Amino acid sequence: MLPKYIFVSGGVLSGLGKGVVSASIGFLLQSRGYKVTPVKCENYINIDSGLINPIEHGDPFLCEDGTEADMDMGTYEKFLNKNVGKHNFITMGQIYQEVIRKERNFEYQGEDVEAIPHVSDEIIRRIKEAGEIERADIVVVELGGTAGEYQNALYYEASRIMKSVHHDTVTHVHVSYVPTPFHLGEPKTKPTQLSVHYLNSMGIQPDFIVCRSEKAIDERRRQRLAMFCSVDTESVINNPDEKIIYNVPLTFAKQNFDQKILKLMGLSAKKLNIQNWENFVQKTKTAKKEVKIVIVGKYFATGDYQLRDSYAALFDALDHAGWFLGAKVRSEWINAENINEQSLNGLKGLIVPIGWGERGVEGMIRAIKYAREQKIPYLGLCYGMQLAAVEFARNVAKLEDASSTEVNPKTKYPIIHTIPSQKEIIKRRAYGGTMRLGSWDCRIKEDTISFSAYQEFNWLKSTPRAKSRGLKEKVVSERHRHRYEFNNAYSKALSDCGLVISGRSVIENLAEIIELPRNIHPFFVGTQFHPEYKSRPLSPHPLFVAFLRSSLYN
Repeated sequence: MLPKYIFVSGGVLSGLGKGVVSASIGFLLQSRGYKVTPVKCENYINIDSGLINPIEHGDPFLCEDGTEADMDMGTYEKFLNKNVGKHNFITMGQIYQEVIRKERNFEYQGEDVEAIPHVSDEIIRRIKEAGEIERADIVVVELGGTAGEYQNALYYEASRIMKSVHHDTVTHVHVSYVPTPFHLGEPKTKPTQLSVHYLNSMGIQPDFIVCRSEKAIDERRRQRLAMFCSVDTESVINNPDEKIIYNVPLTFAKQNFDQKILKLMGLSAKKLNIQNWENFVQKTKTAKKEVKIVIVGKYFATGDYQLRDSYAALFDALDHAGWFLGAKVRSEWINAENINEQSLNGLKGLIVPIGWGERGVEGMIRAIKYAREQKIPYLGLCYGMQLAAVEFARNVAKLEDASSTEVNPKTKYPIIHTIPSQKEIIKRRAYGGTMRLGSWDCRIKEDTISFSAYQEFNWLKSTPRAKSRGLKEKVVSERHRHRYEFNNAYSKALSDCGLVISGRSVIENLAEIIELPRNIHPFFVGTQFHPEYKSRPLSPHPLFVAFLRSSLYN
């Protein structure tokens, strides 16, 4: 039997939450025993999300296999509780690159290569390949952008072709905005009607319309949408604003959305098993305690507005850990360029997250120094680990000119540097090939904060090498996305002053975790890797739990 395909498109405006809708549909179908794999189709010509400014398109999500992808991939992982990777992520840049490669290799045998059918065929090939790799029963395909844009027309054409060839295996879900203008006080369906007309003009008739709105729309509006958009009233699905996105699958389940999809696709509705998810969502509603966490970053500002998406995975990880502890996290965002001691007053914990380049570095270092000296729980992520090492070198080890060569190439004490194998690549400005990406094993030193955190949640494992040699070596696997490394030449000097290197990569012996002992600081930990990308609603990351626990009770 061919896999079934569900295409999810968006209408009226961007940022509606198509990724959440796609993930929620996948979650419900998976919870009924079907094997589901997601695919995200991005419009941009970039090969991946790795070189895009996070202010432009949000926090790139780092996959286990090193793929730097759209943040919706993180939503898929959190809802489906499974790793996604390269085969789940398509950009138009990837498609054009492959089509041009085939043309140059004469694989089209002299045909004039055109957008249709050659580009659309390559899109279809990639979508089907994702299903084949995972032997999926159902492939949920999220189409980037908004209906009516020229940029995504070829993705829509691919979905139309698949529907025309395999009409009984393709379902189309259209997510559209139903606004309630303040001066009118009633939901208006016309924008969605026009959006569906865009789809119709491309030869696509949606099977379901998901209405994004402030509140659930009433029966009268559902009937009007059904009449003007040629769908059944029962196929108009409410998706009102939720306090947390993890409630969306439950909202859909109450409307039997998943059962309606299965019926349309000719699949049986097996028993739905979502008790654990329901318990989790209930716990998010009963959290009583509150903790203030300050995040000092450099990608918050976009014009006159503050952008949460630049650190989306980080905020999710904090929420997951907070709910686990029965607490709500009140995060405050501070631009690293505007840092001062007044802005840090009242915080219970400090995080310095990922960053690139020299802008805002001195502000981050001042914040780290404040947290270290005032015994405030600190978690440094990637850049936050590197700058914690620099701050310690300057103010504790008295290496006053200490810095990262990314910030000051002529520093007398290059605490953070590029390892030799990277230098020649960087000289050629081949930035896409200079980073340590994806999952790497890290040895954890016993009797450290990090070891205790991982041990509590049973995340530690023995490597085959350790087992064969009878060693007690324990490792964790974590995801990396960085270009600069801790300079091992300074390991002894900083260790002699009290810094603990509690984690090192198994093969290269690169510093992965630094921390201060408990008798010096309640919680001061920096990770070269990104624990935020491995946090999930039902299994929060151990380091985030340990950090928040210290912030709550310190």
